[in-house]
Amino acid sequence: MPARQIRFFNRYKKTIETEQIYGEVWLRFTYENPLGWFFLWLLVKRAIFSRWYGHRMRKPESALLILPFISQYSIDVDEFEKSPFDYKTFNEFFYRTLKPVARPIAPGENVAIFPADGRHLVFQDIEAADGFYVKGMKFSLRDLLGDDGLAQKFTGGSMVISRLCPVDYHRFHFPVAGVPGEARVINGWLYSVSPIALRRQVRYLVENKRAISVMESPVFGTVVVLEVGATNVGSIQQSFVPGRAVEKGDEKGLFAFGGSCVITLFQRGKIRFDADLTEGRSEPMEIYAKMGDRLGVGL
Repeated sequence: MPARQIRFFNRYKKTIETEQIYGEVWLRFTYENPLGWFFLWLLVKRAIFSRWYGHRMRKPESALLILPFISQYSIDVDEFEKSPFDYKTFNEFFYRTLKPVARPIAPGENVAIFPADGRHLVFQDIEAADGFYVKGMKFSLRDLLGDDGLAQKFTGGSMVISRLCPVDYHRFHFPVAGVPGEARVINGWLYSVSPIALRRQVRYLVENKRAISVMESPVFGTVVVLEVGATNVGSIQQSFVPGRAVEKGDEKGLFAFGGSCVITLFQRGKIRFDADLTEGRSEPMEIYAKMGDRLGVGL
């Protein structure tokens, strides 16, 4: 049986495309082969494996991987804040900064933006998210947030799952203006968040390490921005100051090496997502969009 492809809708080209998967052979062996499942349980999901891989990506010789990676995945070097030759390690290149003009922030006080580059699943109603990767598989807000009271606050709300591939810009930003609280860390495993893995078990999203920030916005009310760690993500690093007001598009933090995920939650009736993100497709499909682009408007 041929391998099932990962397809997404490109918001800019208005076309459906097939993802070029970093480490595809390894991912498919680990999550689609019974022998791979043994290694997944024994080693791959554990923090020690990701720490080891992250250490390799911080060594000086890892810089030799940068130019081949840029070439293979056609990464736009004109967006980089500095030359590809200036990065001393692959990890330093991985969480690179970009020129401000590379990610303009959509204007408007009542406009929310995507918090990260990547492939996004957008649900106006969280309840409609059941079974979006595998029919019949779902997770609860309580499982995701680890807090009954907070989960109740977002019942019937809206959700954006932003999946960052290794080829993407790996800093994440605030989707709205407001005042963020301190990031609360829930330790967990480090499964992959690729659809190859999530098609086997969507609960990886609530079993992985997570960092949860609750922010208060004058337009959007209470908003949760949650980062999910994954295999080979060395760390989730926050760069904001809790309790200090932020503007939409301000940097919130970064992921070290690996694919990862940002989940944004809005309360019921607080946002209307742009029509091109929610309409025109018979079933949920990831949408490629960049940080700073319009997500929707406050109600």
